[in-house]
Amino acid sequence: MPAALPPELYYLSNFRTALVWVAGRYADLLTAEEQTFIAAFQQLPWQSQALLVRMIMRRGSHFRLSKLDYPEIGDCLVAAQPALELGWLSADALLATPEIADLLRKDELLAHLPLANKRVAQKKAGLVEQLLTQDLPPQSFARWCPALDDRLLSLLVGELCDRLRLMFFGNLAQDWSEFVLADLGIFRYEAVDISPQSRGFQSRQDVDDYLYVRGLRVRFEEGDAVETIVPALLAFSSSNPYLCSRQSRLLFQIAQHEEKRGELESALTLYQRSTHGQARWRQIRVLESLNRYTEAYEQASSFSQQPGSDEERQRLERALTRLGRKLGRPVPKQPKVTSESRLELALAVPERGGVEIAVRNHLHSDDAPVHYLENTLLCSLFGLLCWEAIFAPLPGAFFHPFHTGPVDLYSPEFYPRRHLLFEQCLARLEQPDYPQRMLQRYREKNGIQSPFIVWALLDEALLQMALHCIPAQHLRACFSRMLQDLKANRAGMPDLIQFYPQQQRYRMIEVKGPGDRLQDNQKRWLAFAAQHGIAVDVCYVSWLAP
Repeated sequence: MPAALPPELYYLSNFRTALVWVAGRYADLLTAEEQTFIAAFQQLPWQSQALLVRMIMRRGSHFRLSKLDYPEIGDCLVAAQPALELGWLSADALLATPEIADLLRKDELLAHLPLANKRVAQKKAGLVEQLLTQDLPPQSFARWCPALDDRLLSLLVGELCDRLRLMFFGNLAQDWSEFVLADLGIFRYEAVDISPQSRGFQSRQDVDDYLYVRGLRVRFEEGDAVETIVPALLAFSSSNPYLCSRQSRLLFQIAQHEEKRGELESALTLYQRSTHGQARWRQIRVLESLNRYTEAYEQASSFSQQPGSDEERQRLERALTRLGRKLGRPVPKQPKVTSESRLELALAVPERGGVEIAVRNHLHSDDAPVHYLENTLLCSLFGLLCWEAIFAPLPGAFFHPFHTGPVDLYSPEFYPRRHLLFEQCLARLEQPDYPQRMLQRYREKNGIQSPFIVWALLDEALLQMALHCIPAQHLRACFSRMLQDLKANRAGMPDLIQFYPQQQRYRMIEVKGPGDRLQDNQKRWLAFAAQHGIAVDVCYVSWLAP
């Protein structure tokens, strides 16, 4: 086996790297079967390794030999022999009717399978329906199509490799193509010093538990009856916070499904068992729908003592007002509504682009440029200033070298775990050289994947303009608010920003077209901006008659 592989075998090189990573970090968790696979794979001829990886990276487990055409490998049947001998591939796997139909073209279905009605004009789906009605037994590819000059190779180690992929990535949402994108330079990732404690799974039970919860999710998404899924999900328990968060998210999604189909008692039970950030106020909504107003009021009063986010606070205030009026209870004092600074424009309907582009073009000038950036500018500035806090190598934050951001980014523990690190980052805004330091960070990290920075929209000139015009106290206030609830507060920011470099000031502009109105998260940002002296105009647009 060559120590180094030619460039066209990048996928094999990457797979080898993953196996070494898993073997080194999870040696104590691997089953005997997994250990045997890793050791035996390394002893295969490189052509056999390459063919296996090609098949592992493709969808499905059955492959016609005629479709396995890889010039760098050569004769794929020869390359397959060692894996066939090991039982990792099969040449005579039994195929059910849907499987053989998926492998054949329409003309091949007509030529090789027992169809009573072989109308050429009929679509392939109709032909498959004919086959399904015959209740044919599973057969090998050769038995299904004895006259077809082709062979079949079936991958038998797909599930095993999925488990290895799970241990490497910490999830099954990512696949081996992540390696390809990184290798080709399409994606670049921050180099995080990942500690042994940062692996996604601390025990074999964690691996099995992930697969168990994922299996329940797949069953739910495929339409299995909720009644067959929920008891198992409620009975699940784990000491791994990552797995508990996955359980909680699935409980919330099933609760939403139950609420939509009118199964309110079931939905209420599931919301009560979920720790999802929206589960508490949704409990109130379901209790109201059940006409259990007193219980809803008491629950909302309890939750409002310590709301989990600005969104929850806003929703609880509204619920208490509604319920208080129905029950004759005290109605909470309504917070003072922030009077918005209005800007009204009558514009010609643009030939292209939306209302935001029309307003941008109307207000833009060389001395006061306007940019359509929505949430991306402040988020990008936050990502630059707080880079090392975001990518801090804390236990459980990064499982592998291909993370865009930490695994716990949107968990309630994200900020508390890094509180001191973020305070150090924000304190830099008190130093006069913070613009230069952020500009240097931009140059060092440009293009590296980040959960906050949109590199395509942030060039150096825009960055310099923003740092010149936006005061440090405004940046600190905005970033502190974002950290209170990253998932919710990174959205809802005004559409446009206009810079006045000569006066070293700026304003933000929320654009509303005809019939549009402010959303709740936008109202929360407007109230925050008013509190901190950030200039924001709400621009209401009407269209001129043609």
